[in-house]
Amino acid sequence: MTTTPVNLLADDATLEKVATGAAWAEGPVWIPARSAVRFSDIPGNRILEYREATGDLEVYAAEAEFTNGRALDQAGAVIQCSHGRRAIERDTGTADDAVPAVTTLVDSYNGHRLNSPNDVVVKSDGTIWFTDPSYGIQKETEGHPGEEEYGDRYVFRFDPASGELTPAVIDVEVPNGLAFSPDESILYVSDTSRGTPAMDGGERLNGHAIHAYDVVGGRFARNGRVFAEVDPGVPDGFRVDVHGNIWSSSQDGVQVFSPDGTRILQIPVPETVSNVCFGGDDGTTLYLTASTSLYRIATTVTDAAAALRA
Repeated sequence: MTTTPVNLLADDATLEKVATGAAWAEGPVWIPARSAVRFSDIPGNRILEYREATGDLEVYAAEAEFTNGRALDQAGAVIQCSHGRRAIERDTGTADDAVPAVTTLVDSYNGHRLNSPNDVVVKSDGTIWFTDPSYGIQKETEGHPGEEEYGDRYVFRFDPASGELTPAVIDVEVPNGLAFSPDESILYVSDTSRGTPAMDGGERLNGHAIHAYDVVGGRFARNGRVFAEVDPGVPDGFRVDVHGNIWSSSQDGVQVFSPDGTRILQIPVPETVSNVCFGGDDGTTLYLTASTSLYRIATTVTDAAAALRA
């Protein structure tokens, strides 16, 4: 049984701001072939890349239809969420000299358009799991006005081989971030409904927790329970390391939880953190998108999902 290391951060770890200038930075992913972190400036409707070797911040794509979360598939292509197209997309522009090459994988459920896919993970069997809240059809700065056509907000499982799209989680009010445990036996999903309008016109006070579900048969999420509450703020996006620790965004930094739900580390950040990813040459650099900027800090761990792709 693997034990969690005592020191999750490198001995010389210091939080460093490496890029800024976004209106709201989100959806980071490390692309090894480009030695770069790709992330979104959602209100700016553009995709940015930070090149680690040069320290340059580049515009990878403009008029990008309000992309949000992203992950890599087994072939190394970027799977991304589009608020504007209300779709899950695949971008094969991952080679060093590549340009955007985007195709739509799925954009409807039972004949109804998706809401605005928000975050995504790719399981080791190639299936794509994503959250579908409605931020992109409710906020003018994050997409285009629209209706919740299928009448809810689900976590979906999409099988690219068969084209099958099925709801995996239906009991989280505003599903947002998601990730699997290292052995993919648990699916973690965050609820970010805190502070959003309730049906009665009041304000929801809860909705700031990461929920855990048992993955049964590799495709069904069952036995939902609250794993941990994030405060202040909400657990917008998060990643799981190879030891099963959850590295979550929050209002005032990154909060790290052990596999039993105990908070074991707090990394203060001067801006509201939206999401994180592991990257760098050895995979131990934690990059985090926070309000207008991209930060990084050295850790002693790597991403569980990256280990499954290796």
